[in-house]
Amino acid sequence: MKTPASHFLAGLRDTLPMMVGAAPFGLIFGALAVSAGVSAAATIGMSALVFAGSSQFVAVSLLAAGAAWPVICLTTLVVNLRHALYSATLQPYAKDWPLAWRWVLSFWLTDETFAVVEHRFRYHGLEGARWYQLGSSLSMYGNWLLWTVFGVVLGSNLPGLSDWGLDFAMLATFAAIVAPQLRQRPVLAAAMTAGATALLLQGMPYKLDLMAAAFTGICAGLLLERLQNTQTAGEAA
Repeated sequence: MKTPASHFLAGLRDTLPMMVGAAPFGLIFGALAVSAGVSAAATIGMSALVFAGSSQFVAVSLLAAGAAWPVICLTTLVVNLRHALYSATLQPYAKDWPLAWRWVLSFWLTDETFAVVEHRFRYHGLEGARWYQLGSSLSMYGNWLLWTVFGVVLGSNLPGLSDWGLDFAMLATFAAIVAPQLRQRPVLAAAMTAGATALLLQGMPYKLDLMAAAFTGICAGLLLERLQNTQTAGEAA
């Protein structure tokens, strides 16, 4: 029987590819925040207390533009609403966990950790699940903080770092997260619908195009999955 430490290390190991993809993203955030006039302490504090890459970029952009705090808070809330979907997906696995574990792990739940742990829970069961997710979560958290610090330091000494195109690594990481799931028809339908919606609505304020894409993708995936289940039940009868 595996120990908690072995499950923890397995979560860290499986998250390593995601950490590589997130590293340039954290580097760019640190550099961009400093160039926008955010102090080094506030930049690092944002990564430590917010820990949500997309909303951090949005917040820095709005701060640089002089937006009011209510606008910044509302916009970042909209951008981060997708995490509610992640939590809903993982809830059946975590429903019997102690409340303290669920509180802590919910803070550290990111796109990358969700992809890693959901795959693990679905295909390999729940043995050591909490420790596995903790290993994934802490590795992503430490990785994000580390590269934010590097970005702050380099951004102060290498102007224009945010224009180097390093953000492509994050796009490649998300492609790697999604691609293995596309063998399932409902997932493929969800991805295609979300992608088309995002393209059609590109440029909407407050990242509403992102939420619209997520909503239509979920609806398409659920609809196709329900149709498949109905068809399977009919054939069985």
